[in-house]
Amino acid sequence: MQTLEIAPQELDLKRLHHALTADKQAIYSLLEQPSPDLLRVLLRNPALDEHHLLTLLKQRGLTSALFEIIQHYVDEAGNSYQLAKALARHPETPPQIALGLLPRLYLFDLAELSRHPQATPDQRMAAERLIIQRLPTQPLGNKLTLARQGSAAIVEALLKEGLPQVVAVCLDNPRLKEGALHQFLSSGAASAETISQVARHAHWQHRPNLRLAILKHPRTPLIWYTLWLPRLKRGVVKELGHSPRLTTQQRACIKQYLGEH
Repeated sequence: MQTLEIAPQELDLKRLHHALTADKQAIYSLLEQPSPDLLRVLLRNPALDEHHLLTLLKQRGLTSALFEIIQHYVDEAGNSYQLAKALARHPETPPQIALGLLPRLYLFDLAELSRHPQATPDQRMAAERLIIQRLPTQPLGNKLTLARQGSAAIVEALLKEGLPQVVAVCLDNPRLKEGALHQFLSSGAASAETISQVARHAHWQHRPNLRLAILKHPRTPLIWYTLWLPRLKRGVVKELGHSPRLTTQQRACIKQYLGEH
């Protein structure tokens, strides 16, 4: 008995027709090996919902065409936030699509993306830029959370605002870099209170470069001269006395120390 073979194109047509009428569970099976044509047909199936596409976006190796179709669906749906977030953070989403979706994301979803190990460098940098742009309008509670959990770039931006409550939390963030803290201590954003926060902090107070930055700041309380000058070499103290930023009282403290030793 001769077996009739079915042409590949006929199989594809049957699969596409099935995609129009498949129930919710069958749609999951169809999405295991998606193609652009299949996905376009599935989007016309009333049984398809956001959860199907979220499951699809857990896959790797999707084509650019599939991402473009999902983006179009997101734009059409308008209120599919979870899908927009999943598409924006997928490491294989084409950059023009991912970066276009990032401004839609909530602040802390952007913060999570900026730290996500699977995010691309472009995604992380773009997320950080958007967060930093939004910082001036954020309430204190959000800034404190970002200070605790934010990336190095976000913590550096928060330091520049100079809010004592926020600076205190930034100092405990393991992503804070010494260079960023040194820059803060050399800036006008540092106050007597925030300078003393750094000077008292167990992790930062013994860094030589930070100590010198603190002692050169015109807002540094005199107590830190009293405590730290005896621990410095005499030549370093003399050089410190020539810093143009020092106040009259700070210079007097240095002269008094040098005169006594």
